[in-house]
Amino acid sequence: MVPVSRRAFGQTLGLAAVAGTLAERGADAAPAQSAVRKPNRADELCDLSAIDLAALIRRKEVSAREVMAAHLARIERVNPKVNAIVTLVADRALADAARADEQAVRGGPLGVLHGLPVAHKDLVDTAGIRTTRGSPFYRDRVPTRDALVVTRIRAAGAITCGKTNTPEFGAGSQTFNTVFGATRNPYDAAKTCGGSSGGAAVALACGMVPIADGSDTGGSLRNPAAFCNVVGLRPSPGRVPTDSASWSPLSVSGPMARSVADVALFLSAIAGYDARSPLALTGDSARFRASLERGFKGVRVAWWRTLGGIPVEPEIRRIVDGNRRVFESLGCLVEEAEPDFTGVEQAFPALRHAANHPQYAALLGQNPEWVKDTIKYEVEQAERLTGADIGRALARQAQMYEQSRQFFERYDYFVLPVTQVAPFDVDVPYPTEIAGTPMTSYIDWMRSCWYVTFMATPAISVPAGFTAAGLPVGIQIVGRHRDEWSVLQIAHAFEQATRHRRRRPFG
Repeated sequence: MVPVSRRAFGQTLGLAAVAGTLAERGADAAPAQSAVRKPNRADELCDLSAIDLAALIRRKEVSAREVMAAHLARIERVNPKVNAIVTLVADRALADAARADEQAVRGGPLGVLHGLPVAHKDLVDTAGIRTTRGSPFYRDRVPTRDALVVTRIRAAGAITCGKTNTPEFGAGSQTFNTVFGATRNPYDAAKTCGGSSGGAAVALACGMVPIADGSDTGGSLRNPAAFCNVVGLRPSPGRVPTDSASWSPLSVSGPMARSVADVALFLSAIAGYDARSPLALTGDSARFRASLERGFKGVRVAWWRTLGGIPVEPEIRRIVDGNRRVFESLGCLVEEAEPDFTGVEQAFPALRHAANHPQYAALLGQNPEWVKDTIKYEVEQAERLTGADIGRALARQAQMYEQSRQFFERYDYFVLPVTQVAPFDVDVPYPTEIAGTPMTSYIDWMRSCWYVTFMATPAISVPAGFTAAGLPVGIQIVGRHRDEWSVLQIAHAFEQATRHRRRRPFG
């Protein structure tokens, strides 16, 4: 399905022009645009949490059609400033919303995401909706089937309104490609939003959708969440199964939203066993809908030191370390400690190059002009690897798992920065140095994320404050293997104690 025209889209917006205001329901503070635009009912719907919005729809206090129209109106107004949603299916979304309302009238069970607008990362297949992967090779590709994560989201009742931007093939933590261009940070349009789930993070921050899916290998759920003041959870490998049949624990799919509670709700819909995924985990995903409230007195938190001496901008260190007192105020026992990441700087890139080679090498042979330099770099590096190189990388991966398991016998959580830098210029492909230290590759500046990837543990990015220039900074909370629930609980407690997420961007 191709995007609708601006004229046709504009005709759908009448549903959003509804007078009145919603009563206070625990929504976030009004976004920045309320200072210059009088908020209307449509604006207020867009700024509600996913939990509150789903509850209103379930109680029939608002219709799925009105909710969708409100979000389409927000997209129409805000998306041209940030370029987050790159394929819009407004007519289909409104038709699906009408069917959702009819289903509610008929009665019977409704999915936990019933009526919520959602946009999918442009890496995942969506039946009947263009999926480009940010590449000219797939500019006009329209899949005939949904990816597993999309199937689960739709089965839970969410309604697809479009696709979110991503770097070419999701490679890199800066969202730009030759098909759609760059996605801009909503707190400063001259800066990057991060990546590779950058379009998803920006769509959330701007209230264009209440939930959005993403994926993460080297930080793609966590980095854009940190840069855009939203929440991104990298689940344990297999918690959210994919239909790729991959045995690698490096790449995962996961949820993004504006709050930890919304992420937990979303996770409950997409987690769970599936035979197509060799790493798929069992367990009742409904547990993620329980209350996140709990006490943390005496809980042991390991506070990062230097992550093996990698460079971090002073302002990032200052902001992240300033939050140590928050964990202490929750009753946590905090001490400086971190796993031994020696050798990960060689092992992770080797396994990444090897995994990417089958996907990229054939395309390079077809039309190298359509492939960006960093993808060419991936192929070149993979072809230099020997069997011994890959064997050593796999051995280090196994060792890292055991070291992490032992580390979490002593500590309940590990806390560190999400990123080593603040959002940088949108026209810069990636930082070439940090605090005077040169970066050797396009992923080198994201070690604070992909070191954690190598631990194979769940990790969440939560808003942690702002730089002097008003740019968001995230904090990363890592938990024990397969223990997303505990990670969500402490992330929720931190979020409630700080409320950094309530500072909304322009709209």
